[in-house]
Amino acid sequence: MPIQIDFALATPEILLLIFGAAILLFDAINKHPERKPTFILSLLALAVISVVTIVQWQQGVAGRTFNGLFVVDSMAHLLKLASYIAVAVTLVYGRLYARDREMLGGGEYYVLALFALLGQMVMISAGNLITVYLGLELMSLALYALIALRRDDAVATEAAMKYFVLGALASGFLLYGMSMIYGATGHLDIAMISEVIGAGRAQNMPLVFGIVFLVAGLAFKLGAVPFHMWVPDVYQGSPTAATLILGGAPKLAAFAITLRLLVEGLFDLATDWQPMLLIMAVLSLAIGNLTAIVQTNFKRLLAYSSISHMGFVLLALGSGYVDGRPNLAVNAYGGALFYMLTYVLTTLGSFGLILLLARQGFEAENIADLKGLNQRSPWHAAIVLMLMVSLAGLPPMVGFYAKLAVLQSVVSAGHTWIAVIAVVFSLIGAFYYLRVVKAVYFDEPSGDAMPVHAGIGQRSLLSVNGALILVLGILPGGLMALCIKTMGTSLGL
Repeated sequence: MPIQIDFALATPEILLLIFGAAILLFDAINKHPERKPTFILSLLALAVISVVTIVQWQQGVAGRTFNGLFVVDSMAHLLKLASYIAVAVTLVYGRLYARDREMLGGGEYYVLALFALLGQMVMISAGNLITVYLGLELMSLALYALIALRRDDAVATEAAMKYFVLGALASGFLLYGMSMIYGATGHLDIAMISEVIGAGRAQNMPLVFGIVFLVAGLAFKLGAVPFHMWVPDVYQGSPTAATLILGGAPKLAAFAITLRLLVEGLFDLATDWQPMLLIMAVLSLAIGNLTAIVQTNFKRLLAYSSISHMGFVLLALGSGYVDGRPNLAVNAYGGALFYMLTYVLTTLGSFGLILLLARQGFEAENIADLKGLNQRSPWHAAIVLMLMVSLAGLPPMVGFYAKLAVLQSVVSAGHTWIAVIAVVFSLIGAFYYLRVVKAVYFDEPSGDAMPVHAGIGQRSLLSVNGALILVLGILPGGLMALCIKTMGTSLGL
């Protein structure tokens, strides 16, 4: 078998590795107290690999390299580009917060974010079970360190330990499932696994058990019930600048490996894994929305909100294969991709707002801290309104169209009763989102409330973030068409 190696396909990853190592070395001699040069170099690195990815995408660069370990296709280009944007936005939002809390002492905040992104890129382009695991561990190790970056903060250290222990357990589930699938098919390459299963040459019993463990590991990374226990504690305990890194781009990478493993590799066994996803989806909608009602901590509320939104993503992923026919797959998976992209966009705005309102000695992470925001800053209050309305799935924000697209896929698949349940829990979810709006517009500010002061970069970026949520809600067709086309070409459906 000829060796298939094309380094050009992995150019963004190679460049990011070089940039990350160079920035790490530069930071060792950088004496700037706020690590501003490190911040600028990190954004420059993200800009360069963004340009490379866009050029590759426009020129139709695609294929497999490193003997099938690494795959580049339209889905990889789109999700990588979205990940770059998410990380860049996170670094801009979190710079002042990290500076005020002495998280920039050695520039590790930026370097760890870049290496976490490198792991996510490897996950997105994984064509082999080994590549999936390597990318996952590279991302996870960087995230563990980011969460524990404030070593003198007992709460952050506790959150990091919880995430580490439960993350190691989930990685074990995933690795055990992969080993059983390897034993059942004799292959680690995802394309070969699909071929063996399609030809009926796989051993059925270990394959089914492998799928169970595989789905459990993926559900942990997505933060879906019943593997959701880490999400609220880690979101609340982490420094908000690290929480945003955890809640943004890694969701895109987890979504990518879910598609690679279940759709590309195990699509012929969809009747085995789709019911599992639908059950987890309903449980995530129920527990996420019902538990969020009683939360007073805004970060914890957003954590339970994340669990419920992953329920919607799982609904779409569980509705693509019906009666042995993949007719609905492109629209269902395209809708799931659209939902994930718009959810990450909204998450960036929500945590970005917390970072903007926070100041030294004040975290601004309780709902009560938002009271009377309209009196202090009407524009930022309007952004909160747009964010919460979008998360609630109300028109004209993009969240409405995203949920509508998923519900259409669910109904088309014949799961009408599940769609009804999803709508009911969405209505319940609207209550706690509107509770935040009430605090912003109708409650009096607390006695220690201060005017909103933030850098021009933060304010401008947050404004663009809010505007995109509105614009994509009014004109969603372009992004939705791109998502559907991407799924069709990448997954061969």
